[in-house]
Amino acid sequence: MMVPHGESGQPSRAIVNPMDLTGRTILVTGGSSGIGRGTAILLSQLGARLLIVGRSHDKLAETLSELAGDDHIAESFDLGHVEEIPDWLENLAGQSGALDGIVHCAGISVLKPLRILTVKTIREVLSINLEAALMLARGFRRRNVCRNGGALVLVSSVAAVRGRPGLSAYAASKGGLLAVTRSLAAELAPDHIRINCVVPGFVETPMYRAFGAGVPEDQLAATVNQHLLGVGRPVDVANAIAFLLGDASRWITGESVVVDGGFLA
Repeated sequence: MMVPHGESGQPSRAIVNPMDLTGRTILVTGGSSGIGRGTAILLSQLGARLLIVGRSHDKLAETLSELAGDDHIAESFDLGHVEEIPDWLENLAGQSGALDGIVHCAGISVLKPLRILTVKTIREVLSINLEAALMLARGFRRRNVCRNGGALVLVSSVAAVRGRPGLSAYAASKGGLLAVTRSLAAELAPDHIRINCVVPGFVETPMYRAFGAGVPEDQLAATVNQHLLGVGRPVDVANAIAFLLGDASRWITGESVVVDGGFLA
């Protein structure tokens, strides 16, 4: 039998793409827009089968139409129903098959100074941004939900580490994700589940545009100029998320990866 050889005379080896996600099923929350949509699109291009979750059926359908490949699923669910998440996740896995990973992109941002900040607003932000992340992790570790270990990726924000007026509730929720990532890494390692976090700077999304509409133009321009490489795009964050889901990061857990165009530099 002839064995293909390269120019050096050695047997040729198959090229392995460490970012390849073929055969893996990944659930992405917040898949209807922004970083969630960009992540779902990229993961599908890398071969993954996607379960995209959001509250708007129509927006999920738009994302679904942009995914590469077949057999993807759009699931309407309100993550504000925090206590229902583990059972919902188990039922979903029972219908669509076990998961290899979860990306929690869903989140809400509220720009409110302390003088008008209410307990109701604080609880709403913490519920979606932080509590939902914990319940997704709880559901993911259940038998028949996670297939042979797996990977969780949470989406925090530079607001967690650099203070800005009016973002205290949002910053608290995103800072909580940094702490959760480290704690759960230790707790989930025996189950062969890795958990990591990405920390984006300002990314061109509907949430970013809503934030921009709520601050003076000169302040917004100053914030943008602090990003040495400019404001990011969803795919910039999605690339880091894809890395943390795949085999290329098999020895990484409990870490927070900053993707901010130089903002924190």
